[in-house]
Amino acid sequence: MPTAISGGARIRTNIPAQNAYNALLIASNKIATSQLRLATGKRINSAADDVSGYITSRNLGARNSALKAALNSTGDAKNVTSITQDALDNIGNLLIDIKESAAIASSGALGTDEKVALAKGAYRLAQQVQFIVDSTVFGGEQLLWGDFTGDWTIGYYADDKLLEIEVDLSVTNKDFNVEGDFNLNATDAAIASIGTATSFAGIAGLNLQDLDAVSNTDLGIFSSENVDSTLTSLADAIDNVNKVASYLGGIQVRLDSQTELLNSQITNYSAAISRIEDADVAKEQLELVKNQFLQQASTISLAQANQTPNQYLQLFR
Repeated sequence: MPTAISGGARIRTNIPAQNAYNALLIASNKIATSQLRLATGKRINSAADDVSGYITSRNLGARNSALKAALNSTGDAKNVTSITQDALDNIGNLLIDIKESAAIASSGALGTDEKVALAKGAYRLAQQVQFIVDSTVFGGEQLLWGDFTGDWTIGYYADDKLLEIEVDLSVTNKDFNVEGDFNLNATDAAIASIGTATSFAGIAGLNLQDLDAVSNTDLGIFSSENVDSTLTSLADAIDNVNKVASYLGGIQVRLDSQTELLNSQITNYSAAISRIEDADVAKEQLELVKNQFLQQASTISLAQANQTPNQYLQLFR
């Protein structure tokens, strides 16, 4: 706090000029601070501006960045569930059509040629099922070959431990109890199968490749003695596909909820950081104008104080 000291009639030390200079220096420093805050939009530009606020805002900023990364990871997990669910919906619809063909073939009113035609048509649908299985990919990994598992970080606990969610589409996942893969023909060299050649969608004895083997001389799985078993197996396969889709649906519901939570947390953390770190532009502008006025007044006072010693020269005349 400056003190008004005139210095009496002393000219060796000009106290009023020093006081005016100190006031000018303080006003100039405050102007520089306000200009920096207005230029950057930040109240805290270094730890010296607010030690405790600097630490708090940095910690909040670090957590907010981690939450944004978790939000991206949650989006990736949702992509996997969405892509897989869409594929399973298509597979389920195709299996329903195949089952319908088998149901029609079970009618005693149809001749051999009609049943063979139905089987060949169903086999074309089965080939489409295989294409869907082979083309359902994310990040270079096949999602429906029965061996896909993935973990995604979707949040952080208070102690910064990871909150992760697993998408397990492997045949060992007991949540949907599918013991097998979705491959149409596990003996195909182009397919890295982990199931067997006589299993589809976890149904032992169901091989959709058999649809192509139906002929006029051997109706195979469309024959009167086998068609009932075929219909039952197809119904079970559809049920298994639906179980996997339901499993993924449950995960996606949680991911949707987590996405909403993360967006809300990111917004709230950003607001907290802004309150601590960002400059109040209106307030800084007022401070700038006030200090510019004080700077001008201090400059005038300094000029006047520097003229004071000249008055004492009159004593020597």
